[in-house]
Amino acid sequence: MQTAIEEFIQYLENIKKASRNTVLSYRRDLLQLAAYLESQGITEPAKVTRTSLNSYVLYLEGKGKAATSISRMMASMKAFFHYEVSKKHLRRDPSEALKPPRIEKKPPVILTVEEVERFLHQPVGNTPKELRDKAMLELLYATGIRASELVNLQVSDLNLQVGFITCRDGQKERVIPFGRTTNQSLREYLNQARAFLLRGNESLWLFTNCNGKPMSRQGFWKLVKNYGEKAGIQTDITPHSLRHSFAVHRIRGGADLQEVKAMLGHADLTTTQMYISYMQNDAV
Repeated sequence: MQTAIEEFIQYLENIKKASRNTVLSYRRDLLQLAAYLESQGITEPAKVTRTSLNSYVLYLEGKGKAATSISRMMASMKAFFHYEVSKKHLRRDPSEALKPPRIEKKPPVILTVEEVERFLHQPVGNTPKELRDKAMLELLYATGIRASELVNLQVSDLNLQVGFITCRDGQKERVIPFGRTTNQSLREYLNQARAFLLRGNESLWLFTNCNGKPMSRQGFWKLVKNYGEKAGIQTDITPHSLRHSFAVHRIRGGADLQEVKAMLGHADLTTTQMYISYMQNDAV
């Protein structure tokens, strides 16, 4: 199984040009599937059946996995087995009949402007970590990008002179501007903190962890949670909360929907228009 999975991963990286985060997610999901199947005596894709995949889904549900996580894992499975069939390694796709669990959509968490300001003021010190954290949080809110896009930014994607980032999602890219405050925080991070975090090494990535390695999405989520608690924010704040808040605050400030759509990277204007309804909430 693992050899077939790695061949598929190479296809994603070299042919599909999938983002680093997408590749990591697919590999993690598929290796977990392979480990389960091997425990059941199934060691190659040709021996995988619809029943064995259904058993795996039931196993995930029994482990308490969220419906969103199971849906993502199913998407990884379907992509992998579709690839195996397209390469004629398999005659039939055992994942074809799999149906993802129903996901109840919850209204997004949108912070008030006051809450955002309180949150962004939490990294107050001048340590390398705090300077990095401040730059990351301000850039996230100033541009509305996803956490995965933030941690995948390279130094070459940043233009401080004009004040914009080039954000890449697979083969798509978009240019997003940011203001003076964010620009200043980024300059302080680059001039006073990044070299210390790199510990004498070099890196393409704009933001690194305290060991000079690329910042992971999970690590950044924990960082956001920590500062949210320090700010005394009672709602369940996540990086996506800041993305939603960015969109609503921009629209309330008079920004054109097409402009917000372009900055968020939405494929359809309908997705951006959903924020109009959230503006009816007096708490925002």
